[in-house]
Amino acid sequence: MRLLYINPNSTEAMTDSIVTAARNALPEAEIIGWTNHAGPPAIQGAADGKAAVPGLMALLPKARAAGVDALVIACFDDTGLAEVRAAAHCPVVGIGQAAFHMAALFGQRFAVVTTLPVSVPVIEGNIAAYGFGRACVAVRPSGLGVLEVEAGGPAVLARLGSEISAAARDGAGAVVLGCAGMALHRDKLTLASGPVLIDGVEASALLAAAAVRYGAGSLAA
Repeated sequence: MRLLYINPNSTEAMTDSIVTAARNALPEAEIIGWTNHAGPPAIQGAADGKAAVPGLMALLPKARAAGVDALVIACFDDTGLAEVRAAAHCPVVGIGQAAFHMAALFGQRFAVVTTLPVSVPVIEGNIAAYGFGRACVAVRPSGLGVLEVEAGGPAVLARLGSEISAAARDGAGAVVLGCAGMALHRDKLTLASGPVLIDGVEASALLAAAAVRYGAGSLAA
């Protein structure tokens, strides 16, 4: 099974981190990562997302030629998900959508801890469009930029941990980590008695694999 993670932004270091997290989640699969060099350095708000879509679409012929079994849009905003899904030759999963579905499987209300306030309207819009509006307690911005989150460090982890704790006090039984840059921080952010933490990179690897296997089974039948 060959899964392709496409990072909509142009930061190679983020692509590398995303691929590492996905491989940790699904070591039996071949997981490769591509960077959208035509995109902005980070996706922070609707304007950045819109600017990234042409570059994503331009990668689809190459993805078909590479024979990948599924594509993953590796931005929590699910940048270009509808457009890519309509044109791709294989199943397409967004890490945001995957995280919301995984959170819903726990049967509890969830919150999202994300980066900047400018990202909140996009995420809230996606949650509503996917049908999870009633399940979501809140989308909480940490005030940290995408690349700042990716870099990590004690101050970043402390800030994210504070928002996770606040989300739990708001009644969230699960907290979705609302940025691909948080993927490798999940273990450090997990609290012994806190809410379940859902990482979209991990969730997307598992759900993409399930979609590929389900599709192969349907074809065999």
